[in-house]
Amino acid sequence: MPSERPEVQVRPGVEGDLEALTALYNHYVRETAITFDTAIFSPEERRPWLLSHPEDGPHRLMVATTANPQEILGYSTSSPFRTKPAYATSVETTVYVAPQAGRRGVGTLLYTALFEALSGEDLHRAYAGIALPNEASVRLHERLGFRHVGTYREVGRKFGRYWDVAWYERPL
Repeated sequence: MPSERPEVQVRPGVEGDLEALTALYNHYVRETAITFDTAIFSPEERRPWLLSHPEDGPHRLMVATTANPQEILGYSTSSPFRTKPAYATSVETTVYVAPQAGRRGVGTLLYTALFEALSGEDLHRAYAGIALPNEASVRLHERLGFRHVGTYREVGRKFGRYWDVAWYERPL
């Protein structure tokens, strides 16, 4: 019996994804406190972000798509944790899933592919910040081996209120 959902494929992000990735991110900028960006981006403004995630190295961009027709369901990234040289073996990771693709395992597929891609890199730890409340993200990170290491209280202000950010880490 065929699946009711289209097959999901995960691959490295490419420049042709820029418009769809920007639209997905802008949804979270406009509608949620999941990101602390407060102004939407044009694709051209997001281009440096995309180009900072090549197909190799410690800073990656993985994209989940449907097979046919191709629709972007979400993305995951690993980015520099901090700029000082001693932090080079640490990355900050994130996952964004399209609203219509939630609760389908897309986040798990994205993180699994990202961690597989990073397995040959000289990395020691992955860190993730989760704006609270966000039970789905907490469950995803804990299921994939992250553990809570602390919470910054009222660290970001968006939509006229302050938000906490829980920090999680995972060995690589």
